[in-house]
Amino acid sequence: MNSTTAVAPHPRPTGTRQDVAPYADAVRAHAERDWLRLNVPGHAAEADSPLAEAFGPGLLTLDFPPLLEGLDLGTGTPMDRATELAAEAWGARRTWFLTNGASQGNQIASLITPMLGRTLVVQRSVHSSVIDGLVLSGLKAAFVQPSLDTEQGIAHGVTAAAVAEALSSHPDAAAVYVVSPSYFGAVADIRAIADTAHAHGVPLIVDEAWGSHFGFHPGLPSGALAQGADLVTSSTHKLAGSLTQSAMLHLGQGPFADLLEPLIDRAHRLVQSTSSSAILLASLDVARRALACGQDTIGTSLQAADRIRAVLRRLGRYEVVSDGFGRFPDIVAADPLRVAIDTRAGGISGHEARRLLFRDHQIMVEVATDSAVVAVLGAGSAPDTDRFVEALHTLPRPLGTEADRGIRLSLPAPGEAVLTPREAFMSPGRVVPAVEAVGRVSADTLAAYPPGIPNVLPGEVITSQTVRFLQLTASAPNGHVRGAVDPTVSHLRVVDA
Repeated sequence: MNSTTAVAPHPRPTGTRQDVAPYADAVRAHAERDWLRLNVPGHAAEADSPLAEAFGPGLLTLDFPPLLEGLDLGTGTPMDRATELAAEAWGARRTWFLTNGASQGNQIASLITPMLGRTLVVQRSVHSSVIDGLVLSGLKAAFVQPSLDTEQGIAHGVTAAAVAEALSSHPDAAAVYVVSPSYFGAVADIRAIADTAHAHGVPLIVDEAWGSHFGFHPGLPSGALAQGADLVTSSTHKLAGSLTQSAMLHLGQGPFADLLEPLIDRAHRLVQSTSSSAILLASLDVARRALACGQDTIGTSLQAADRIRAVLRRLGRYEVVSDGFGRFPDIVAADPLRVAIDTRAGGISGHEARRLLFRDHQIMVEVATDSAVVAVLGAGSAPDTDRFVEALHTLPRPLGTEADRGIRLSLPAPGEAVLTPREAFMSPGRVVPAVEAVGRVSADTLAAYPPGIPNVLPGEVITSQTVRFLQLTASAPNGHVRGAVDPTVSHLRVVDA
């Protein structure tokens, strides 16, 4: 990475204030009382229910609905204290707990932007939930292209200069929306991008889904809020330890906070479930406490990830993807808890490596591409690194020599945008064979998943290269295309001209 712009860690508050989990403790205390439950949920926490048989009675006793005295009803509640502690821990002015993942946070962020302008300056490689937000909001989008690693077929981030160019071309800009870190762990220069956005009079929104643990240890990059971001989505369940589907949305302390806070409040009420899970919410409270008070355990995780990379470099069969990050001007740091491994360098595709690790070794990695697998270590976890490295080196080499490996599967360039995402999504559509869809306007968002970065947006012209890429992705082991009308991408939905 460029050492002149490397980010520094941001100290987080620790001590007795962060040592508590008020909402989680209140839920447990509530569950210990002898309730006769004649309300929803309908399982009534009965020990002989089918759910209790499947998951144990302890889980059911914690499953409370919202708006209960002593939990979240009124002011100064355990829930209020939990979100205040979260805001303090992440350095936010205010934090909202979410129960539909960071996707919900991205949708909230997208819904508030029409009050700020008419065009969203947005990184082209955002998560598909941001595009869903554009469909909901109706905003036009000015896309900023990320840097591409053509060898790996992956997208990284954007530079402040590219953002400045887009803002200069769109005086009606509402906000800037970027992703950092990337799915492969590349960290963008958020400070420079924030300064650029603010100089043009607009806020910076950061999808930091993969960086919720940032800033909680000196060995981790600083979080986006500490670098000047105004609104940050945080997928706390990913590496920060809460339960799947739980997340947070953080409002920064910057110049747009007074303007944004009431807008976020309204949008949050619009999309948050009226039956939010107490179990998911409590897990956020516990995860925050663990991060804020867990420097030692996070250090253990960092050491484990470093061991994996060190052994891979020493044995030489595989390559570490982040070792090549220095070639890209948009990357200023890397998430050390993401270990991206170039498996093609070791004679096997990422998809096949992932399939064999799962089938033969009971090892699950986060994602596979044509070229690589990505392993992630949760902040505070201590996995068996020897088992993982040994399994990698027992994998066959079906690709053989470099000559046999052929051309890596490259990301297709996006087609021309002729409609806004909302216009295309809401237009009458027709499902046609994929070969007939080439040259027509997509009505859907199509994304190889994970990571869920759209390859086709509603309103973009479908290209033959994109169809081939998506069909090859769908045909790979564990391959999936989010938004496709059929699993093989043999048909596509287009705008009915």
